[in-house]
Amino acid sequence: MSPLLKIRAERDQMSAIERRIADYILDNAHLLRDYSSQQLANALKISQSSVVKFSQKLGFKGYPDLKYSVGESIARGDGEANGGAEPARDDPHAALAESLWHRKSQAEQETRLINPAGRIDAIAAAIASAGKVFVIGLGEDGIPARAFAIRLSLLDILTVHHFDPVLMAAGIAGASAGDVLFAFSEHGNQPALCQIGRQFRERQGKLVSVTRHTANALCTIADFPLLVSAHDERAHIEPLLYQSALRHLLDMIFVLLCESGERLARLDGNLERIRNMLEH
Repeated sequence: MSPLLKIRAERDQMSAIERRIADYILDNAHLLRDYSSQQLANALKISQSSVVKFSQKLGFKGYPDLKYSVGESIARGDGEANGGAEPARDDPHAALAESLWHRKSQAEQETRLINPAGRIDAIAAAIASAGKVFVIGLGEDGIPARAFAIRLSLLDILTVHHFDPVLMAAGIAGASAGDVLFAFSEHGNQPALCQIGRQFRERQGKLVSVTRHTANALCTIADFPLLVSAHDERAHIEPLLYQSALRHLLDMIFVLLCESGERLARLDGNLERIRNMLEH
């Protein structure tokens, strides 16, 4: 995995000094080969040890290894800083489409990097064995929550979906050990959802939080945190990247569920019944 992708994915979890180093490397990746650790430290007005510790925190032996890895990544053309080079096009719509696709692809790669395969498998297994799956999302978070709940229902998974925390609090009163609650909250700081999550865990249910890759209250109490990494300085673009990366993450879980047991046959049967209803 590209070290530049890893830096972007982990940025929200970094300290202030680490973020300064990360941003400098992302903005000047092509120049990094000419910088020693001391020169990088001087440019940022920090200690050389901070640069070394930053490199080690990312899993490298030291700064030289990080610098070499970044150089290799640039040579391969993967995970380039600032969205990578984009070919000039005469058609502005084609250029816009390609740029947007590239940024979405980066967000999906970063998101996949911070969600280990074992965690995704464990979530799919928890859903498959649950008696009921509860799903909640407030405001804009309710859109992906509703779509995910519908998909689970099509697999004949008993799904309880609410967009009102009061109704969900009443709903989880009937939760049993082994049931699963998906709580969608981009920033993870809604007190009502955290309270519902704690109450659900008290009933021996499994809590899956769906949030950004930031330090937040909901993620802290979850059994399985699903994390999304999507960044852009443009306020109208960043939400698109978040939704795209989140959808891809949920799609992976859905596909895993489809490919286990008889779920796919049940999905086909339910889709056929829906088609018949719409056509008659």
